[in-house]
This record gives sequence, structure tokens and C-alpha cells, in this order.
Amino acid sequence: MKPVRNAKKRRPKEIGDYDERDTSTLIDPKQPLALADLGLELPRLPPTQVVSIRLPSALLDQIKAFASARDVPYQALIKLLLAESLERRKGHAA
Repeated sequence: MKPVRNAKKRRPKEIGDYDERDTSTLIDPKQPLALADLGLELPRLPPTQVVSIRLPSALLDQIKAFASARDVPYQALIKLLLAESLERRKGHAA
């Protein structure tokens, strides 16, 4: 077995003038910056996202049977049922 050497940890380079320079005049508090002003952009969200939920087995079996009778994938049926339910609830809340 080879003896383990003490690995030297590298210290990060220090920025010398960062703390010494007054940066308060660089930012105008009356005009907040947007990411676009800095040339930055947030990544776009994908049109769909993967979600994992736990359903009672009996409920999932009912959904699968309902979807099979209509020749629709059960995941697509779940999305459709959720969207329809949300639209109905939006109508009642308004």
C-alpha cells in the first residue's frame, strides 16, 4: 500500500482591489437593473416538465381503464383531466 501524501490545498486567487474600490457610485438605486441590461438571460423553461405523484392504486387503475376505453394514453388523459378541472375552478373563482 502506498502512503497517503498530504495534498496541499490551493488557495483561490485574491482580488486585490475589490474591497478597496468604492463601487457604490456604479449603481443608481433609482433605476433598478434588469438581467437584459447586464446582457444576461434566464434559460427558457421547457414546454413540459416531469412530475412524479403518488396515486392510490385503485384510482390509477380506474384512470387507465377510462383511458383505454377511449384509446388514449393514461398520462395524456391525466393532463386533460387536470387542465379541464383547473379551467372549471378558474371560472368559479372569477
